[in-house]
Amino acid sequence: MHQVHRITLDDALPLLAAGRAKAEEIGVKQTLCVCDDGGNVLALHRLPGARLTGVDIAIAKAFTAAGHERATHLFNEAPDGPALPGNEAFGISHMLPGKFAVFVGGFPLVFDGQIVGGIGISGGNGKQDKAVGAAMLAEFEALAVVRN
Repeated sequence: MHQVHRITLDDALPLLAAGRAKAEEIGVKQTLCVCDDGGNVLALHRLPGARLTGVDIAIAKAFTAAGHERATHLFNEAPDGPALPGNEAFGISHMLPGKFAVFVGGFPLVFDGQIVGGIGISGGNGKQDKAVGAAMLAEFEALAVVRN
């Protein structure tokens, strides 16, 4: 028998709050997304003034992180990023046009060894997206400890 864990809106909302707090602290107008293990959006927050394009980008990053079970920046991180030219997954982003992101800002949510969802952050540079993502992941870890 295999036990499957699921995240809910109640799990997602504190992640958005943590991400928003970090984005405001560093002065970046971000869009934040939390999706479930199937890549379906559970919660999305576009901070005031964040770019309109950030919505689709944050969703794609969360979808990719959950569906491919890795942080999105790892696809293009030298020297072995699988999506880099000449590597085994070069061009993978064309498989699901508009849904597959291979740049910084998507992170899987892991609970009890299972991917239970993903988060996507869009609007800052890579360092800023990682900082906001780290805040959201830290909140997820804190919630997981309480619920486990």
